[in-house]
Amino acid sequence: MEKPKIHMVQEIRWGIVGLGRIAHTFAQDLALVNGGKLTGVASRSLEKAQVFANQYGAEHAFGSYESLFESDAVDVIYIATPHDSHEALSIMAMENGKHVLCEKPLGVNVTQVERMISAAKKNRVFLMEALWSRFNPAIRAVKKLVNEGSIGQLAYLHVDFAFYALDRGAHHRLLNPELAGGSLLDIGIYPVFLSYLLLGKPQNILASSKFYETGVEIQTSMIFEYENAQALLYSGLNSKSEMKAEITGTEGSIFLHPKWHEAEGYTIESDGKTTNFELPTPGNGYTYEIEEVHSCLQSEKLQSDLWSLKDSLNLASILFEIRRKTGITFPFE
Repeated sequence: MEKPKIHMVQEIRWGIVGLGRIAHTFAQDLALVNGGKLTGVASRSLEKAQVFANQYGAEHAFGSYESLFESDAVDVIYIATPHDSHEALSIMAMENGKHVLCEKPLGVNVTQVERMISAAKKNRVFLMEALWSRFNPAIRAVKKLVNEGSIGQLAYLHVDFAFYALDRGAHHRLLNPELAGGSLLDIGIYPVFLSYLLLGKPQNILASSKFYETGVEIQTSMIFEYENAQALLYSGLNSKSEMKAEITGTEGSIFLHPKWHEAEGYTIESDGKTTNFELPTPGNGYTYEIEEVHSCLQSEKLQSDLWSLKDSLNLASILFEIRRKTGITFPFE
């Protein structure tokens, strides 16, 4: 069987496309991780790319995404652009033999994700959705506890993610339908992910959304039905929420501390006792997904065992079913 097309180097060389806020967060955390280095960045503005490169010590700055993809100076690309461009840019990078860590959601719909996975397989390169919460130590610990039956049979999840964003202007990516804006794909993906991680794909989905004047969805409430459990999930852009995850079984409960998607600890309530566990994370919390990419590349894996391409496809199918039931659409689809 042909070996995976992994460009093995002692130090993994990273490139970043899309140099907004999340790219800064990623670059800061990359500097904390051994075995990798930021060597190239790209923006549609060469000046912006040069400023970013100087700030984080990247040797190469490019005024187009294509130039970075074609460069021999990078091994793996972090795609940090808005959702609507994830598919095209990821495939372009993979067609140039680059490995890809693409911000969530991997694609806007199932068809896009399927095409991205096909491109990864065709070019024999690594592809992973940057669902950083999957690699968070507190979330990994909670999944292990649930799997081991520490709180009995899981029966109920209550997970939310909301903040106020209506003051950001109609052209902001969150409120712009042309950029696949709205709460569901940007932050609703987190509660949906946690339910999928702990309970799998739901047997049935109930969902309802509210929409903004630009046409994007700004509030979505969901009920996921399972054989022996229900999950109550919520995302919104028109108010904040506590963002504390409640995970309850027949013999106890676990609470992921706010903000749960970047939790630095959890609490277990069982047998009348409450026990707190603190798991502080370095930097912004992105180091764990970066370490996972490094581990996979060094082991010549084309996908992560913790968050596989099948997981991304399943997540995309759940999100699309929610969209179908609530009427969330985008002009470019």
